[in-house]
Amino acid sequence: MLFLLGSVGILSQSVRAELYVGAQVGGNFPSDFSDVNGVGARSGVTLSDLDLDNSVVFGGKVGYFFPSIPWLGIESEVYTATPDLPSQTATASASVTVFGTTITGSGSITLPSADVRVTTWANLIQVRYPGSAIQPYAGVGLGVFFADIDGTGFSDSDTAPGLVVNTGLRWYVTKRIAVFGEYKYNFVSLEFDDPTVSVEGDYSAHNVVGGISFHFPGL
Repeated sequence: MLFLLGSVGILSQSVRAELYVGAQVGGNFPSDFSDVNGVGARSGVTLSDLDLDNSVVFGGKVGYFFPSIPWLGIESEVYTATPDLPSQTATASASVTVFGTTITGSGSITLPSADVRVTTWANLIQVRYPGSAIQPYAGVGLGVFFADIDGTGFSDSDTAPGLVVNTGLRWYVTKRIAVFGEYKYNFVSLEFDDPTVSVEGDYSAHNVVGGISFHFPGL
């Protein structure tokens, strides 16, 4: 009888809903801005991959695990990073058709530095191992990326959807407070059409963060 009561108690605890909020900070390690092509008046121009600086990333999150499926949940988070564009030398190639003849050429150009900010609003499906103390987890979802570039004589912004993937480990210090370490991968195609910039390309970044979360079981 005591065994049955104990089993019912464990079951009732495991099926409770769980709401949580958290804060996070860490490092943003972007890959090169790749597959760079001119747009608009610069259509037909291609650039070599462009270096981006590492930066700090920080933000917050809110999530919810379902009462009937304790290993499945949803999460929404917002975080921002500044993967600035340093001054660098790039290779530019162009292709122009004149009277039916295609003329191609390439050469080196020096690009000025620019301040870049990328803010990500990610909405993910999360799965976890619902352990009482340690919980590994992973998620995948859609991100909305808000990107801004600002340099000498030019500035522009773009908003575009992209891919967000994360995986991490959460450790409950108490029943309601946990610390976590997490890896996030971001990918999005961005376009800046300021007349001085006029390029599109792929932004991808690796983010490694740590944080603290506050949990409200039963909500």
